[in-house]
Amino acid sequence: MAIIGKIREKSWLILVLVGGALLAFILGDWQKISGGMEDQYGLGLVYGEKVNPEDYQNAYNIADLNADRQAQQTGQPKQPVDETAVWNSFVQDIVLNKEMDALGILVSQAEFDAYLYGEDGFPVMPDLAQNFIDSITGQFSPKLLQARIEDMKSSDDVNIQKQWEESEKYYIDRRKKEKYFAILEQGTYVTKLESKEEYAGQKEVKNISFVLRRYSEINNEDIKVDDDKLLAYFEENKGNRKYENRYSTREVKYLDIKIAPSKKDSTTFDKMIGQIKTDLATSTNDSIYVMKNSDMRFYTSGPYSTAVPESHPNAKQHLNYPNYMDSVFENAQLGQVIGPYQANGAYNVAKVIGFTRDTINARHILLQVPEGKDAAVKATADSILKVINHDNFAEFVKKYSTDTGSAAKDGELGDFFFSQMVQPFATYCADEPIGKIGQVRSQFGIHIIEVLDRKGPNHPRLAVVQKQLKPSTETLEKIEKEAYDLLYTMDSKLSKEADGYKRVELFDTLSMDKGYFTRPVTIQETSPRLFGFNTTLAEDKILELAFSEESKVGDLVNSPIKDKDRYVIGIVSSIKIKGETNFEDVKQIVRNDYIQDQKAKRLMAQMMNAKSLNDLTKSGKATVQQAEVVFANPQITGAGFEPEVVGSIFSGLKDGQMSKPLQGKQGVYVVRIDKTMKAPAASNYNVERDQMLSTNKARVKSEATKALVEQADVIDNRRFHNIGLRR
Repeated sequence: MAIIGKIREKSWLILVLVGGALLAFILGDWQKISGGMEDQYGLGLVYGEKVNPEDYQNAYNIADLNADRQAQQTGQPKQPVDETAVWNSFVQDIVLNKEMDALGILVSQAEFDAYLYGEDGFPVMPDLAQNFIDSITGQFSPKLLQARIEDMKSSDDVNIQKQWEESEKYYIDRRKKEKYFAILEQGTYVTKLESKEEYAGQKEVKNISFVLRRYSEINNEDIKVDDDKLLAYFEENKGNRKYENRYSTREVKYLDIKIAPSKKDSTTFDKMIGQIKTDLATSTNDSIYVMKNSDMRFYTSGPYSTAVPESHPNAKQHLNYPNYMDSVFENAQLGQVIGPYQANGAYNVAKVIGFTRDTINARHILLQVPEGKDAAVKATADSILKVINHDNFAEFVKKYSTDTGSAAKDGELGDFFFSQMVQPFATYCADEPIGKIGQVRSQFGIHIIEVLDRKGPNHPRLAVVQKQLKPSTETLEKIEKEAYDLLYTMDSKLSKEADGYKRVELFDTLSMDKGYFTRPVTIQETSPRLFGFNTTLAEDKILELAFSEESKVGDLVNSPIKDKDRYVIGIVSSIKIKGETNFEDVKQIVRNDYIQDQKAKRLMAQMMNAKSLNDLTKSGKATVQQAEVVFANPQITGAGFEPEVVGSIFSGLKDGQMSKPLQGKQGVYVVRIDKTMKAPAASNYNVERDQMLSTNKARVKSEATKALVEQADVIDNRRFHNIGLRR
């Protein structure tokens, strides 16, 4: 009773303990379900360690910032960041920094300064030399560079300060890598024996006569093949590394059902285009009509409405039309409506609203605008405009222009297409009267411009109504039903087959019966990238099909995958584990090898007892051919790349001697050595040594980096991590 009493007294404590345990269990389970557990892989692993997401994001941000700067400098649209390139560079930096840290490679402040300013034996870096040029000497100016660095360090803008920090880190890392690879190059050498063998391989020539019986003489169908024979062949040869899985991969076979307009959709579309053509011709407000009716809502009456043929060097930056329409547009009249014509994946109806000359010549004075000096520079520009004219323009160029390239030509820029310049400059040159002098502001500063000439053909300025021929709702529903019906039929038939590989064969057969073509996509487990898909969502669905924990060969997708203008139906067709050799994984390769080996055996048996090369030509299936061969280049003229056959030729056959049948890549050979021309005697092999050494040193950087990355067992888990598939 005393014990029971104690329990009653402490019952609140038991409730707390039990409740706490239950809560811990529930929360623990919820963490597993929701992904609240600590990631095992994160964004990826290098040397088994998780990649720091902040470091990777910083690398991406720098690449994105560089893309912004590039767009500003060129006046072109910003290019998307290549995430794969960022990742590869990021991983390389990790493995190289690990090596450099282990070797104690450092860059002192004194070394860094000398490296940056091109002092104490360091050459001036080209990327710095071209941006910090003394206007008087035309040479690199360390003082200008130093002044820019001090400005960045002391700037009130934290972003500018950060730019310098990033630049400093970049140049320090660059110097450390130079020192590291220089050490590796110092360890690169070529022995005298290697040089001698290279000399002999290049200089010793064998004149040969040969007979080649090609494998193509025998039809594949003439070789009897069944699974038992292939399996026996595989067991006998599975030690061959060609059959070993070099990577862990998953393969998905898929078919696609195109989403396209029906004939009814096309008829309706043609009527709509006809009405647009009529309406655009009579429109009194082209801007409103285009913005209301066009799929691409773009209208301007300025020079950026200029259209050029698709072969024009600047076609990608402009409205463009097919080359076959060039004469139509060149001879078009103001107000004329042209079309419909296809361009950029759509149908276009265009109204001519003006013209732009192909080639412009202009000159300018560029006044750079330092930070905080806008008003002062603008005042200078205004004062120049009051006194400048056509005759004294060159004098002001020499006195004021900071564009050293054009200043040497009195400010002239030579012939250019208007949009090769930045927008405000381009618009002025395209539209202002010849001889007029005015000013515009761009990201480079204030330009004082005189248009000198315009020539070449007129390109039309267009108001364009663009329409895409799309499937109707009725058509979309019909195609969607077709996709689901096909998947249902496949699932019904595949579910009766237990063997995964046979399910894959049945998938191929059913696809072919329905008129669909299947294709494979192979995905590396350590670096999952997919090609051939249009949307990230479709790629994610394929990854989930292939890499879910329960995935196995023969698994069919649960529902058709929408991938832009098609539906995709896929099946897991292969799961390969690195280092393993599985017959089903390499069955097709084994089949090809078995057939070729059987052909080789037949041909060798037919050629074995020949007394001479002429005996081998009596069947009329081959002729005697001649060639010169060297060991260093295992090519046989008239046959192709045959390293094993060439190796046999140099393995001891004497002049006048005929070989036994030799199995090659193209067929079976019998070779006779007609004459051997020995390599001329040489006092040394310095030329060969220097060539080999130069080649080896040139490969040091790429080969060493590749080897280090391979050794690091890199796992790129970004795609899996993003979709919560492998964390």
